[in-house]
Amino acid sequence: MLNLIGTYECKADMKGRVMVPAALKKQLAPESGNGFVIKRAVFQPCLELYPMKEWELLMEKVTQLNRFNRKNNDFIRRFTAGVKTIEMDTAGRLLIPKDLSSFAGISKEIVVSSAINIVEIWDKKKYEQAINDAASDFAELAEEVMGDASDANNGIS
Repeated sequence: MLNLIGTYECKADMKGRVMVPAALKKQLAPESGNGFVIKRAVFQPCLELYPMKEWELLMEKVTQLNRFNRKNNDFIRRFTAGVKTIEMDTAGRLLIPKDLSSFAGISKEIVVSSAINIVEIWDKKKYEQAINDAASDFAELAEEVMGDASDANNGIS
């Protein structure tokens, strides 16, 4: 399983191309030959970049949903809205589609942030706002999500 590390500040050019930082490009190298899927994030105004293998694993779960259940069908439609395949060019750039760039409010200054097995692409100001907004609640969130007392061997401090 992919375990990406790092948060990087980048610039998008006038055409919407983003140079993938060298450290991240090195981590993605084994996956880059298969291409990527880029989509709108579910919970935040950012984009998610999935290496194709990670996308395929996610789609295995999604295809198990019963399409004759209205909620499942609505979820699938919304989850896959605007999904596109993209590739890294020979210069190590990704072209962010205009519709997705508009969704995320991406301007020239962006943040590319690893999120375990995917990469989030943010407008820099929105990323900083999201991090600042979440800072005061993070301790409670960490305790709720990771603080299972029965899992003492895997604690994080």
